[in-house]
Amino acid sequence: MLQAAEGSRFAAYAASPSVPAGVGAIVLPDVRGLHSYYCDLALRLAELGVDAIAIDYYGRTAGIGRRTDAFECMPHFERATPSGMLADSLAAAEHLRGTGATRLFAIGFCYGGSNAWRLAAELPGLDGAIGFYGHPHRVADIVPRLRAPLLVIGGGADPGISPGDLEAFTASVRAAGGEAELVVYPDAPHSFFDRSVPGHEAACEDAWRRMITFMGLEVRS
Repeated sequence: MLQAAEGSRFAAYAASPSVPAGVGAIVLPDVRGLHSYYCDLALRLAELGVDAIAIDYYGRTAGIGRRTDAFECMPHFERATPSGMLADSLAAAEHLRGTGATRLFAIGFCYGGSNAWRLAAELPGLDGAIGFYGHPHRVADIVPRLRAPLLVIGGGADPGISPGDLEAFTASVRAAGGEAELVVYPDAPHSFFDRSVPGHEAACEDAWRRMITFMGLEVRS
């Protein structure tokens, strides 16, 4: 559990490495909130030396707890706000810096991918933001303020986020003086990285390697 500056408490899952690399990662889930997948991802990052913490979005409306598949997320998603996400992310960043992390990254998925990019403008000292199948329209209003480099990862078979949307977004970031790297896997669907979809193992592996390299870490086989 963490507490935001205004006093709101929210669930978080922290994974600490046995040999720290000085890197911290805020893991920003999809609309499900603190689902077990994101706890497992934090553990996988810790194996590489990353202090990782996955956060929940819904402490203000749904209370504190992990979110199972039975959790009805949409009523709480509709009440979530960018300011609440930022306040919770700032608390997560403070936690990570307290562990000794000197470089800090945000990693998000779908709704969390957009949130990760938003933190590139709003979280001081962020070293990079990695967004998997994020929605560009959710950050269109802050493109000129994006300071941290972005890694934009998408699937070419995503019915809701087209490669053209992602290309236009990265072009707008670059035109505004920001840094953005775009990777689109032509046949990959939405959520290809965080669910068992047969046939997309190569895209998952490549995306993992690109993410780790973007964070300045050694890719292990």
